[in-house]
Amino acid sequence: MGSMRIGADVGGTFTDVVLEMDDGHGGGTRMFSTKVLTTYDAPERGILDGVATVVAEAGADLADLDTFIHGTTLATNALIGRTGARTALVTTDGFRDTIEMRTESRFEQYDLNLVLPTPLIERRDRHVLRERIAADGTVLRPFDEAEARALIEVLADRPADEAYEAIAVGFIHAYVDGSHERRFRDLLQERLPDVPVSISSEVAPQMREFERFNTVCANAYVQPLIATYLRSLAAQLLETGATCPVYLIHSGGGLINVDGAARFPVRLIESGPAGGAIFAADIAARHGLDRVLSYDMGGTTAKICLIEDQTPRTAKTFEVARTHRFTKGSGMPISIPVIEMIEIGAGGGSIATVDVLGQIRVGPLSAGSEPGPAAYGLGGTEPTVSDANLVLGRLSADTFGAPGIDLDDSAARDALDRSVGTALNMDAETAAVGVAEVVDENMANAARVHAVENGKDVAAFTMIAFGGGAPLHAGRLCEKLDVDELLVPPGASVGSAIGFLRAPFAYEALRSHHATVDHFDPDAVNRMLVDLADEATAFVSEALASTGASVADVPLETERWAYMRYAGQGWEIPVPVDAAPFDAVGGELLANRFEKAYEEFFGRAIAGLAVEAIGWSVRVSTPRPPVDRVERVAAARDVTPHRTRPIHDTASDTTRSAGVVERDDLSSGDRVTGPAVIVETQTTTLLSSRQQAVMQSDGCLLVTRTDARDEEADR
Repeated sequence: MGSMRIGADVGGTFTDVVLEMDDGHGGGTRMFSTKVLTTYDAPERGILDGVATVVAEAGADLADLDTFIHGTTLATNALIGRTGARTALVTTDGFRDTIEMRTESRFEQYDLNLVLPTPLIERRDRHVLRERIAADGTVLRPFDEAEARALIEVLADRPADEAYEAIAVGFIHAYVDGSHERRFRDLLQERLPDVPVSISSEVAPQMREFERFNTVCANAYVQPLIATYLRSLAAQLLETGATCPVYLIHSGGGLINVDGAARFPVRLIESGPAGGAIFAADIAARHGLDRVLSYDMGGTTAKICLIEDQTPRTAKTFEVARTHRFTKGSGMPISIPVIEMIEIGAGGGSIATVDVLGQIRVGPLSAGSEPGPAAYGLGGTEPTVSDANLVLGRLSADTFGAPGIDLDDSAARDALDRSVGTALNMDAETAAVGVAEVVDENMANAARVHAVENGKDVAAFTMIAFGGGAPLHAGRLCEKLDVDELLVPPGASVGSAIGFLRAPFAYEALRSHHATVDHFDPDAVNRMLVDLADEATAFVSEALASTGASVADVPLETERWAYMRYAGQGWEIPVPVDAAPFDAVGGELLANRFEKAYEEFFGRAIAGLAVEAIGWSVRVSTPRPPVDRVERVAAARDVTPHRTRPIHDTASDTTRSAGVVERDDLSSGDRVTGPAVIVETQTTTLLSSRQQAVMQSDGCLLVTRTDARDEEADR
């Protein structure tokens, strides 16, 4: 039997929809895609429009759809824009102000006027109970049900316009023993059965109360919004004839069902970017690349991720809504498993301005889809990166593939003149060059910062570029970062949505559990790891059940990690743990693994210091399907463009006559030499006069430096 699957990625500007069909008779896989403007008031409307487009193009029937996989920025936008539910936080007496006091760290050490980010929940909505559990699990102050019931009446007895729509519960040291949180949740649900309750011992059972409290608050804050949205989307898909299960891709790069996503919506915060990293990892596996820099640029943001051994780097915490670009500690910490990447406001819709010092600034504000860049003719008047690319000839109304949008060159020029050119006494073309260079440098700096934070040399990596804007800017980033090779895959403009279709069913369970290597208790650690594996397997099993399969039918893969440090350090590094249970020499084994990992991160281990494990994680997933390896194709023939257009060339910093080549006209071994643009529906690949692109057998464009560049460097 054949199969039909759809991936839908809702971004800040465009909603990408991809349909993949396999006829089941050896005819191979066909793919159809579209980009539609994101509909902010009802994101599901844009999704359904995109679904209708690709289904019609494929000549398919929605009743035959097997799987629908979705990634969304809705949770992220709600946190950034503070548009979530009216939420209460109930915590241990003495910790009411933890989410406002944060930690002792100052993200700008010497700024006397430093303003900390505003907490997600105001002080008037934070309440306390006089319970207390110690870090070793000892009950210091028992849970008082009478006090709890009295507080619940306070939470329930509010005017209708101030009624709580969600409640977060975060008690001190609940990651060790969550019984107090669970009992309080039971009492809440008896009195307020329609109000969703999130407890930190389930959402983020990890030490560090600020991060844990903030995560459970974020989960509760977006829960009503996400639950309503997902149920509405599932119902509307059903009305259109799609009876298949709906899955969400979570921040760790795996699939969960709607119920799991509705319970833990905080895990959806990085869902779209996670799909992009999976897409890049799949391309890396096909090409046998072990060091890849994934570069995803859409209409609103740019995301950069390091992928080693064909696996994206992961972390157990990250920040959203940073108030200072690149500055750790200036955002909202979220303690969940996540594919590690750096994200900045540098997309096609990022707005360009001139600051008081006369410097061009690009982003983080974006024109989004409403009103969009000035060139879109949808009401936008501010100059954006897309407007600059149009003025520089890199984009053209003839090849811009978004349906319903006719690019307006004069509107783009007017916007650049008005907001940048006038302020700096330059014409529109010069202003456009400035905007493009600033956004490229911003992204190059982000890549450098991300690589340095992970102890890597970015120049040793191959870049894989995708997203509607990335192929336009990737060549210039390679020049700035001294990266030798760039791959632009087929379907690059909708790469994240394609990544959804490559994602496994997966879930990662985490827990804090202190264990020193000198006094290691293997039995306690083994029990804890079994509990984590059971928790992760339950989520995967629940998702698989809707496909008609079970964990008994699928050989699941399990990864285990310990998060370790030298005693007294403030943070940990991940250390892989074998699948076999620990025995009497488990502490020694962990110590050796830690020292090796520490050397890889920091260059050398430190002798004589005690070593301890703070946190543990177990990831259970369905196996990654095998991929067909692609052999590198050398240039066999040069392509002579049939037409040209004036384009600003980044290598010579002049406007030159550049070839215009249709990507669909290229065959394996064809070489295009810059300056040129390779155009296709929904995106464009820009080559400078120092670059060339060779079409590979799998449809990827391999962009490298030309000999002329090497000769110039030698001189």
